[in-house]
Amino acid sequence: MKLKIAIAEDNHFLAKAVIEKLSFFDDFAFKFKAANGAEMIGKLEANHNIDVILMDIQMPEMDGIKATEIIKKKYPQIKIIMLTVFDDEENVFRAIQAGADGYLLKEINAENIHKSILEVVNDGAPMSPSIALKALKLLRNPLTLTKEEEIEKVKLTKRETDVLLQLSKGLNYNEIANNLFISSGTIRKHVENIYRKLQVHNKMEAVQKAKSQKLI
Repeated sequence: MKLKIAIAEDNHFLAKAVIEKLSFFDDFAFKFKAANGAEMIGKLEANHNIDVILMDIQMPEMDGIKATEIIKKKYPQIKIIMLTVFDDEENVFRAIQAGADGYLLKEINAENIHKSILEVVNDGAPMSPSIALKALKLLRNPLTLTKEEEIEKVKLTKRETDVLLQLSKGLNYNEIANNLFISSGTIRKHVENIYRKLQVHNKMEAVQKAKSQKLI
């Protein structure tokens, strides 16, 4: 039974090179490629019968870390290996947090890609040696990696928390303004601040993130 592989990579030539590396092995069946995270999610909606996704990190529209988080929630059975040029602690940390099953650097040869894919489907966690080292450092000293935004996220003011709580109950700006005895313009300003601190773009994301961070 062939393992079904998909790839998310915005660089056409790099994607082609990886697909070529995969073609050496007859136990793999390459299914499709996407140029960004959003496109990968769209393609999975049409066909999520995939065993392993090789996921780039930096892509337009939606990066690989955000896509990994969404895919892992929806299709936890799909294994995701980050395949990237980024080996900095922050990306390693965020990828692992998002649910990545492995983390490889792009200069990897065909044989090691093959070995890593087999490892991940057998519940292993393949990592390039330099990444494994960084992951160990993260385990020893996780808090130093917290980004400023991550720290800031937990610093919502009392008023912002009140507004967020009301938003989570599905109330609109005018209703919240009436409940809190402030103008809807002020509510709008609070909401802008909430979005900025939580690094989100809409109400649903704000509420989900606040709940996961136990802010509401």
